[in-house]
Amino acid sequence: MAPPPTGPSDDDLVDAARSGDRQALDGLLRRHHDRIWGICRRLAGNDADAADATQEALLAVATRLDRFDGRSAFTTWLYRVATNACLDELRRRGRRPVPVEEVLPTGTEGGADAGLADRLEVDAALADLPEEFRVPVVLRDLCDLDYAAIAEVLDLPPGTVRSRIARGRAALANRLGNHGPSDERLNQ
Repeated sequence: MAPPPTGPSDDDLVDAARSGDRQALDGLLRRHHDRIWGICRRLAGNDADAADATQEALLAVATRLDRFDGRSAFTTWLYRVATNACLDELRRRGRRPVPVEEVLPTGTEGGADAGLADRLEVDAALADLPEEFRVPVVLRDLCDLDYAAIAEVLDLPPGTVRSRIARGRAALANRLGNHGPSDERLNQ
């Protein structure tokens, strides 16, 4: 999780940016760039699409800041903008996340290479998830949003969010070889 921001709050920066302060807008975008990139990277499944989606999300924040009504936290609105920008970018280009198995390191014996291999395996498993499950799982497990915030970001009932996260996690566990209680290994 990112350290708490220093300096003006998001709300102060939003107010100043809405009043035409370009430095405030720049500060707001810089403060949240890495969060947006992280969301887009996990949803898109590759760096190229994530970079395009991140740029689209930052542009959307800059041009639509007047649409932020303050009913939720700025970061909740930001996650919604980033998620929508990424999904729109992928749909517009007809792209789907591509598994990265072909670039997995071979012959690794642990250490940093094993961590990289694990991360690539998780990325590939996430890429295989249908969008309706991948998005809530990414927002919950990688962005650390609570269920209510995810429901707000995705405009879904909280029960639907919980169900999609549970089903997405189960599919990820299955894909990664971590089978649940019905796994035949338990019956041996």
